[in-house]
Amino acid sequence: MAEKTGPGRDQTTLPSKYLPAVEFRDLPEPVPLRRITGASVIILATAIGSGEAVLWPYITSQIGFIFIWAAVVGFGIQFFLNMEIERYTLATGESAITGFARLWKPWWWLFIVFALLQNFWPGWATGASTTASFALGLGEDAPIVPMTIAALIAIGITLTLSPVVYQWVEKIQGVLVGLIMLFVVVAIPVATTGEAWSALVTEGIGDMGFPLGHEGLSIALLLGALAFAGAGGANNLVQSNYIRDKGMGMGLRMPRIVSPITGHEEARPSIGYMFPTDEENMRRWRGWWKVANIEQFITFFVIGVLSLVILSVLAYSTLPVGEVGAQDLDFLRVEGQALQDSVAPWFGTAFWAAATVALFSTNLGIIDYTCRLVADQLKVNALKDSQFWSESKIYAAFVWLMILVGSVILMSGVDQPFLLVVISSSIAGVQMFIYSGLLMLLNRKALPKPLRISGVRLAVLAISFLFFGFLSVLLVLDNLGV
Repeated sequence: MAEKTGPGRDQTTLPSKYLPAVEFRDLPEPVPLRRITGASVIILATAIGSGEAVLWPYITSQIGFIFIWAAVVGFGIQFFLNMEIERYTLATGESAITGFARLWKPWWWLFIVFALLQNFWPGWATGASTTASFALGLGEDAPIVPMTIAALIAIGITLTLSPVVYQWVEKIQGVLVGLIMLFVVVAIPVATTGEAWSALVTEGIGDMGFPLGHEGLSIALLLGALAFAGAGGANNLVQSNYIRDKGMGMGLRMPRIVSPITGHEEARPSIGYMFPTDEENMRRWRGWWKVANIEQFITFFVIGVLSLVILSVLAYSTLPVGEVGAQDLDFLRVEGQALQDSVAPWFGTAFWAAATVALFSTNLGIIDYTCRLVADQLKVNALKDSQFWSESKIYAAFVWLMILVGSVILMSGVDQPFLLVVISSSIAGVQMFIYSGLLMLLNRKALPKPLRISGVRLAVLAISFLFFGFLSVLLVLDNLGV
């Protein structure tokens, strides 16, 4: 896979059968951890509003904590997946999907199709409007569809007018995550019970199981919950684009997405670079790899697992297990009402407000990352010679296309948020099966030997490939009625 342009390890370069060969540049000097803190905040915000706020509390309300182990495992697997995605981008500046396209050309458009199938469904925006209607006391006649479309338009304006899109999205998501964490911290002493924390240990460790066949928990729901114990699906792959726009590793040498209205555009495609694996560049590589791992572990894994567990404990503390039977957001309404009765009216309203913030932050992240993925791949593969269609223009066009399609879906009557979330998350699980295998291939075969994946990290990706592959087969068989 990796090609040699001359003698010695320093001349190993990327496969160039389907995309242009890369030039050699020195790896930029690593920066302190404080300078890159926040590189994973967008992916965390998307994670909190999917699995943490919706799917896992719902599962806990149905069966208790017997499946919570899988959430921790899911987060752990995604930490390793994210770091392999970051490995390729830190080393080359290219996104992981561009790396896949170097191995086989059709991967670029296949992952665009996957991302659009996963994310055209405006489930999280609909969920945010639904929980906002609870908080505002609007009742069953709340104008969910108009509220959702208004939220989508607000997101579109934000994403297309931001001078440097990543910087604005990171700041907004940082504030939203901070508000959610504030609620979570307050909820621990105010609304969780000792019985629930005890059950977390006794059931979560002593009675671990896999609830196949449980009424109300479909294969699609379980696959989606595992995919969204973390970010899930195409979202993980766009961690490449986030760290590139953050200026990490070789990403510092790549163009950034800006507003085509208020920013300075660059027309060139995001074809990367390689660095010679000499002593000085390897010192820099070790520095980047260390700070990237620490940042991802703290921001994504630790904060993500804690928020998921605490929100699940809150659901267990509030709702008798198995009594919320409907597969929709009714369990959030019932949970908020129970919190109003058991704690205080203001706390139930605060719960709905936090859920609204979580779901809105997820939809902001989803539109941003989907359009980043599409813009990056169209510019690199289909529009690389266009002087008009910059990555920023493609990004802005797809932001408004997603908003238009989402609005049409909502106006057509498909406005059940939980159904939309399950559809999206099950597609995400299938993607994770595919790119777990591709990341092993890419980072074993395309990178120079000193940079390749090995050992425990390789084993975890193999487990991810088998795990999500098994669940994807179950999903297909379930849909076929086998």
